[in-house]
Amino acid sequence: QVQLVDSGGGLVQPGESLRLSCAASGRSVGSYTMGWFRQAPGKEREFVAGITGGGITDYADSVKGRFTISRDNAKNTVYLQMHSLKPEDTAVYYCALGWRPLVFQAWRPDYWGQGTQVTVSS
Repeated sequence: QVQLVDSGGGLVQPGESLRLSCAASGRSVGSYTMGWFRQAPGKEREFVAGITGGGITDYADSVKGRFTISRDNAKNTVYLQMHSLKPEDTAVYYCALGWRPLVFQAWRPDYWGQGTQVTVSS
């Protein structure tokens, strides 16, 4: 069984940066796809960014150019570096893990983190 622990959320002002981390335990996750989803109040959970075991990445259009996903397989950890944050980025961010999808936007992960709150407000 895999466990994912998200961290790094917080309250920031518009334009600032934040880095989320997700540590996996229970098995080596180097061959799996990992990623981030988010859910804002009253909205459905949505895909944000993903990275395959081979390092192929994809992003939601709303975060392209501002967010960067990366992974350190030696540490079983995935990161989400977020720059130029906007109030509409406010959400609970969830780490995810699963097999590589055909299309990231249709990805259905097998494992989820507990979520970390990101609030962007002046």
